[in-house]
Amino acid sequence: MMTAVAWLRGAAGVVVLSVTALGAAGCSDGGGTPSEAVSSAASAVKSAGEAVSSAAAEAERAASSAAAAAKDKLAEVKGGIDAKDQVSLGTVTTDSSGYTTVPVTVQNTDDATKSFAVQVEFKDEAGNLVDTVVVTITDVSGKGTGQGSARSTHKLSGTVTAQTGTALRY
Repeated sequence: MMTAVAWLRGAAGVVVLSVTALGAAGCSDGGGTPSEAVSSAASAVKSAGEAVSSAAAEAERAASSAAAAAKDKLAEVKGGIDAKDQVSLGTVTTDSSGYTTVPVTVQNTDDATKSFAVQVEFKDEAGNLVDTVVVTITDVSGKGTGQGSARSTHKLSGTVTAQTGTALRY
């Protein structure tokens, strides 16, 4: 997300420089001075930058909120043991509604039927956490496998990867 914000801010800077160059050359909308055109363009770029910053802050709040919800969900599991090495994730895709999904497979190494709570972390191309969810896969038979699917809580853009955060077998 920060990479996208940096890129957009950089692009905004290019717009300012381009408008400044045009203004210095005497180009305007015909009714104002070049400095008025530059001032108007700079104001528009500033507004665009503020919108990008606002969107970035909103995405960060959404990821933080999802992480808090995942933590609360995992805290509900009583008597769970670490099972991260018993979890594998499939290929990340986008479903028809625009949400990011990934198949989750668990391997129950115990002889008894167990359930799993798996936290899946969705990250952007820079490795920043953009969403996290907890998938519950119940009643996996002893020495058996179970399947589930993790779905992002909101629509994610760009290249997204998934990794296992916390995984509990109980």
